[in-house]
Amino acid sequence: MPSYPRPLPSRLPEVGTTIFTVMSALAQQHGAINLSQGFPDFDAPGELIDLLAQAARGGHNQYAPMGGVPVLREAIAAKVQALYGASYDAADEITVTAGATQALFTAIAALVRPGDEVIAFTPVYDSYAPSVALQGGRMVYADLAPPAYRPDWEAVRALITPRTRMVIINTPHNPSGAVWTPDDMTALAELVRDTDIIVLSDEVYEHMVFDGGRHESVMRHPALAERAVVVSSFGKTYHITGWKIGYALAPRELMAEFRKVHQFNVFTVHTPSQVALATFMARPGWYEQLRALYQGKRDIFRQALASSRFELLPCQGTYFQCVKYAAISDEGDRAFVERLIREHGVAAIPVSALYPNGDDHRVIRFCFAKSATTLEQALERLTRL
Repeated sequence: MPSYPRPLPSRLPEVGTTIFTVMSALAQQHGAINLSQGFPDFDAPGELIDLLAQAARGGHNQYAPMGGVPVLREAIAAKVQALYGASYDAADEITVTAGATQALFTAIAALVRPGDEVIAFTPVYDSYAPSVALQGGRMVYADLAPPAYRPDWEAVRALITPRTRMVIINTPHNPSGAVWTPDDMTALAELVRDTDIIVLSDEVYEHMVFDGGRHESVMRHPALAERAVVVSSFGKTYHITGWKIGYALAPRELMAEFRKVHQFNVFTVHTPSQVALATFMARPGWYEQLRALYQGKRDIFRQALASSRFELLPCQGTYFQCVKYAAISDEGDRAFVERLIREHGVAAIPVSALYPNGDDHRVIRFCFAKSATTLEQALERLTRL
């Protein structure tokens, strides 16, 4: 007799455990230094931790408003006005979310319908495609070719059809570290002009742009901002990935649709954290300090590997460094990374895992958002290869 209920067909039959979880688990199993998953191994600012405790002790322990604590939304509005010259209404155009991934999922769930096409750029953050598939949409991919990982706008133009509903962009780009330019934004604006295409802009590494460069947010470009949902991350900005707090900004009409989904898949976000962040955001100089911190770590990482057999690819932003390893091995990137963990005690991400068809350019990604001690130990091992 069959048991009941019988298993239903999977809605995501091709989806397994994310590569970030797999590599972190393998690193833990073998006691390897984890330069795979993108989180710092150093603590958040002590003042921010103190503010969190104060908020909890001060009675901020019940549900926040669905869109987020008003004082935090106002702080976000002030931030984007100061940095990007962008005006968003704190009440109706900003929503605090349970991390950036939730914001991305919510935007896709609210705005993509069965049969819609969504363009994204490979290599691609692995949450986009499952989110689109769950809405009955179809992913269409434009390639960012190594080593520069620059968009080919004529190729993107050829992908647009009457079914194109959304273009997802990510700058600074994970995993490549590429940073889009004003010309890229102009080209994108031209492609979507006079269409109903929405831009979903993943800008979680907005404050990590190096060598005097500038983050080219879609919020700087009115023609894009009027059709965009912009997502960012407090976790990346304040070394608090475990707090799982991010936010989304969008014009009123788009945000109204976003909140229709948000109120039922999350409703609201941890209140004491929101109160603490609102206070901490008023502290001057943080974004400049953050940029300097990660540029310093990037420079140390690159200087150490410059004399190694790894080939460094450009890194203009984020806290990731991609390398080629052809001078060390002719293995595929997954096999090479697994051996790197087992035999040399350092974990990385095989970039082929971020291509829908597993394209293997023999490129791997390291995260340098680590303490000086961690980086020193990892680099000593990597330079011996």
